[in-house]
Amino acid sequence: MASPPCPTRQPTLPRPHPHWWQRTWVRYGALITLLALSGLVILALVREQTGTRGFLVGLGLAVLPVPLLVAAFRWLDRVDPGPWRNLLFCFSWGACAAALIAIVANSFATRWIATATADPASADTLGATVIAPVVEESAKAAAVLLVFLFRRRDFTGIVDGVVIAGVTATGFAFTENILYLGTAFGTDQLTGGSGIASVTAATFFVRVVMSPFAHPLFTVLTGIGFGIAALSAGRHRLRRSLLPLSGLLLAMGVHALWNGSAAFGEYGFYAVYAAFMVPAFGLLTWLVIWTRQRELGTVRAELPAYVLAGWLTPAEPHALGSMRARRVARQHARLHGGKEAARAVAQYEAYATSLAFLRQRGRRGRAGADYAVREREMLDALWHRRGAARPALDHAARSTAPPVPRPAPPWAYPYGTYGPYGGGPPASHPAQTPYPAQTPYPAQTPYPAQTPYPAQAPYVPYAHPYAPPGPYRP
Repeated sequence: MASPPCPTRQPTLPRPHPHWWQRTWVRYGALITLLALSGLVILALVREQTGTRGFLVGLGLAVLPVPLLVAAFRWLDRVDPGPWRNLLFCFSWGACAAALIAIVANSFATRWIATATADPASADTLGATVIAPVVEESAKAAAVLLVFLFRRRDFTGIVDGVVIAGVTATGFAFTENILYLGTAFGTDQLTGGSGIASVTAATFFVRVVMSPFAHPLFTVLTGIGFGIAALSAGRHRLRRSLLPLSGLLLAMGVHALWNGSAAFGEYGFYAVYAAFMVPAFGLLTWLVIWTRQRELGTVRAELPAYVLAGWLTPAEPHALGSMRARRVARQHARLHGGKEAARAVAQYEAYATSLAFLRQRGRRGRAGADYAVREREMLDALWHRRGAARPALDHAARSTAPPVPRPAPPWAYPYGTYGPYGGGPPASHPAQTPYPAQTPYPAQTPYPAQTPYPAQAPYVPYAHPYAPPGPYRP
């Protein structure tokens, strides 16, 4: 008997070696070096203007709102959290590179205007209301642009734009607050001011207590422009270019209005704060929370296709589409399996959410040529974490499911209104019997560890999102 022919393998062409400047470690090294040098220079400049004691006081006061702002933006990103390295880069860029660009450019422009017009007072006003908004918002928008271009997988919508822009502006405001608070402390040292009536206390109240969200609010407008551009189809190139630019121009305008509020009179600052800043902050907060609810709806709508294909259990789309159910699942996993199980559940939730967003982009024609590869990577990641995640998500789905209404028995209606349509009692009214006790829910059984891996990836094409490729495999 002749042996079957040996399968031939197509020869693979050798990949060309990338140039040295295209290597990942070279790019990361150059970026880290740039940020480190910017940090050292900005540190020297701020310390020169404030002095050592002023710098330490400003640093201690300016760091207070940073954890709260970062935690707030991280909370907004809980549905599909981005990697920490992106947030670390954005904060470092805002605190070091953007702050250095702003200090150097603002000082140079103000001096040039004062020399050209021979009017230092007008130069300071023009620099604060025109030069500073343009320079600072452009410097902060550079970080959003870099993430948008080089971390496109992590930049998928409005919430991502808001978080990236907000963290960048938080870093910028941190450095700026050190400068302003340190300078105010130096002024108090010269004039003898102390306590509530000091310049330091007034500066702290205005910049840290009343308006810690000012810079994030400005830059978030740029982030929203980039986020809407990320949601646009690839063929709309003009719109994808105009949306970020429109957001940047709007951020510059709002920043100029905020800086120029002091020119509106003694109470101009408070008028702009109450009439514009607070409503704008509330509107943007509502927009982000509404967008987050839509993302949860996307998870509930897209994941049932993978239930039919056998990758997920029927209870998982409901649990993964609810922040409360996710929290219950992580708590259940931590209680029964420890920190490792809770971490596996959190990773399972993140991969499932990314998978739902990828499928939505695929149905709309915006997933890219590597859709199948990325989908398979996420499915593999889910499959390897199913042992810890599925029992926890099943428990969360049962714990957070809405109660099922039970119809009242016929004898529960009083005489004269028998039944939902009225009428008298029946000829022979049955004796009232107690309502049957609820059957206890069966004990949860762990998911079998020896479940075989699917022999073939149940890839579901765009045109048939709910067509299962094979029988269900629980």
